[in-house]
Amino acid sequence: MDATLLIVQTLMSFLNIYLLLIFVRILLSWFQTAEWAYGIMSFLSPITDPYLNIFRSFIPPLGGLDISPIVAIFLLQIISQMLGSVPSMMGGF
Repeated sequence: MDATLLIVQTLMSFLNIYLLLIFVRILLSWFQTAEWAYGIMSFLSPITDPYLNIFRSFIPPLGGLDISPIVAIFLLQIISQMLGSVPSMMGGF
């Protein structure tokens, strides 16, 4: 039971960090011409783009606005909430 709790907490921490990286990536996309942002974007893109590209493949931009990250973040938050309810389903914590 302790191992399961550790795994759930680790996955939730990973998801929170990944969500933060996605938020930073999205915010930096507004400053694509800034030299300082390019260095950070080149580091974050290989980490976040594979996940975001899943949603970009079937959600077209609306009026030039890419809404696929919104759906991607929403799904990660749902998964995180589901993981958060695992310990309570196992007898509380």
